[in-house]
Amino acid sequence: MNKVGYVFDPIYLQHDTGYHVENASRLTSTMNYLEKTGLLSELVSVKARAATVSEIAAVHERGYISYVEYVCHKGGAWLDADTVVSGKTYGAALYAAGGVLTAVDAVVKGELDSAFALVRPPGHHATFDQSMGFCIFNNIAVAAKYALAEYKFERIAIIDFDVHHGNGTQEAFYSDPRVLYVSTHQFPHYPGTGRVEDTGTGEGKGTTLNIPMPVGCGDAQFNEVFNQLITPAVSRYHPQVILVSAGYDPHWADELAQMQMTTTGFAGTVKMIKQLADELCGGKLVFTLEGGYNLEALSTSIKATFDVLLGKPAIEDVLGPSKRNLPVPDISLLINQVKKVHKL
Repeated sequence: MNKVGYVFDPIYLQHDTGYHVENASRLTSTMNYLEKTGLLSELVSVKARAATVSEIAAVHERGYISYVEYVCHKGGAWLDADTVVSGKTYGAALYAAGGVLTAVDAVVKGELDSAFALVRPPGHHATFDQSMGFCIFNNIAVAAKYALAEYKFERIAIIDFDVHHGNGTQEAFYSDPRVLYVSTHQFPHYPGTGRVEDTGTGEGKGTTLNIPMPVGCGDAQFNEVFNQLITPAVSRYHPQVILVSAGYDPHWADELAQMQMTTTGFAGTVKMIKQLADELCGGKLVFTLEGGYNLEALSTSIKATFDVLLGKPAIEDVLGPSKRNLPVPDISLLINQVKKVHKL
């Protein structure tokens, strides 16, 4: 069986957001479920560490980092309309980014086949100099910058299947040909970025692949997008490692969006990503948690992700097919548009 690791540290629960939708119960419910189902004993625990200020500063302005530390030291506040911090958030945020770094180390060094960093606060909206959308530091962007510097990689692919576009991750690598950023996201939806035409700039032209999907997309549409767009694009790029921003808010039970993915659908997505990693980069694959706010959908979908990474054939989907009954959109025009723009 594949050797799969997970990162979790109790410090992630100290990022106290009160009744905010992004709260500590996202991780406590997930860890409890993994424990209850016996899955945790099949995984390798990877110890997190704090990312250094220099590692964070590869993505974020030092003045912004200092500002977050200052606000937390003063007891916390709202950094923006969506993002709240508490007295211990700064430490949790350093460990969230650092947790992804230790996952990268374990996979790249061959200690694990793959790993999933179960961290919070999430990261993919955080830009160079500001928090956004519940995100403080951009964990996956920090990890990609670290992998480029530490392991001298020339090609890293980031696949982001959160329901919201990872505007911060896109910004971090928009002109960098060493990172292929691929995003599926509901559109139009927060934060309003991620158009098909946004493909990168300068030397990075063509290494940003946005797939803005209409309301109501479910397993079949995501499967089609992966088969026709993501698989050929990532295969052509031939990355040396694949990083994944795993957001489970496209699930039909998640109230922050209007998609119709199922737990079975997420398992299918992870299976396709794993197959790409196996074929292209010796299986080197690191996931980090982004969104997902229905606790049952989140915990069961994360378990399904681990089941796929472990190579298990059976997936348990306790929530079943979508009960939303939204019209299923035709995405053929979108697929043709993306194919034309990216010459796929």
